[in-house]
Amino acid sequence: MQSSDDADKVGLIIDGREHRDWERYEVDSDLLTPADGWRVSLGLPAPTDGQALPEYVRPWAPVTLTLGGQVILRGRLDSMETDVAKDAHTLSLSGRDLAGVLVDCSAPVFSARQCGLDEIVAKMVRPLGITSIKVEAGTARHDKISVDPGMTAWDALERVCEQNGCWPYFAPDGTLVIGGPDYTDATNPPVGQLTVRASGQDGGKGNNVLRLVERRGVQERYSEVTVLGQGHGTESAEGAHNIRATAKDSAADAPVNRPKIVVEADCETTGHAQRRARKIVADGKLAAYEIHASVRGHRVLGAIGASGLAPLWTPGQRVRVVSEPHGISGVYYLMRRTFLCGRGQGQITELALKPDGLWQPDVSHHKRHKRKAGAGAGAGGIVDL
Repeated sequence: MQSSDDADKVGLIIDGREHRDWERYEVDSDLLTPADGWRVSLGLPAPTDGQALPEYVRPWAPVTLTLGGQVILRGRLDSMETDVAKDAHTLSLSGRDLAGVLVDCSAPVFSARQCGLDEIVAKMVRPLGITSIKVEAGTARHDKISVDPGMTAWDALERVCEQNGCWPYFAPDGTLVIGGPDYTDATNPPVGQLTVRASGQDGGKGNNVLRLVERRGVQERYSEVTVLGQGHGTESAEGAHNIRATAKDSAADAPVNRPKIVVEADCETTGHAQRRARKIVADGKLAAYEIHASVRGHRVLGAIGASGLAPLWTPGQRVRVVSEPHGISGVYYLMRRTFLCGRGQGQITELALKPDGLWQPDVSHHKRHKRKAGAGAGAGGIVDL
């Protein structure tokens, strides 16, 4: 069994060689932002003439980050910086996960008909070296899909995923996952509880949060979203030219009279338009509310995993939050976490939580029901969200 010290150390593996002793580090994981970033730094001995870093420490080298032997990120080394001062010699390394190449590079230009989502994703990412792909969303076929010159691979991937009501992200082991969240108690129960009592941090009543911030806004939130689109014609069927769907924000705190109309050029059916309208409404509600918490350590507070250690904080977990000063009591979805450690700071994890059930509301529906390519063409109705 690992010691508690080993279980809490972040390791960086390059070319089979691992280093664990850092002056500071920062490791991100975010379901909404592509290319999770990481950065580590350490002090070096006083430089001497001709001293050089090992050849394997170079930009674009494959890297694996671990915590207690568990993989938390696979990616590439983007940049390295050597800082020599009168009283210090520091090496800093930074990079991103495997999504970095999709964000930086152009997608292969192609046009295809009657392709499934898994085929489309493979055409976009395999030429850029992404070989491990897991498609959890539906298998409906697209009448036509095209990638325009100049689009990055991530932009093209994001567009086709939004049309299917799902989202792309990279798992810690480097697998590209096309899917969405699990909000069910049976398969993804809350992993722990964040507690802030009114008596304060030193009240001795179970507080386990260093800081908790609740943010509300309305900038990207809409009372009603209408999506207009048209479907491509085929050899056997005419194109649809009157595709329309509307979704409304039915929450009690919904803004009044903030409508938005969106034109989608590649909206093939009313079902696609309806999912797109629902997603825009849900994204607005998602952007309008966030809980930000800072906690000690990198593991879930008060939980015990199969290995005898608490599980690591990981996006996709559901967390119960109880904060008496904020009037919060409920289950929230962990969208982003950042592992931090620095001299004199100790290990801290920053958590960003969103309301449970808001992100990607149509993924489970899309997995259960398949639509024919031409089904539902025409004007759509209004759906409350």
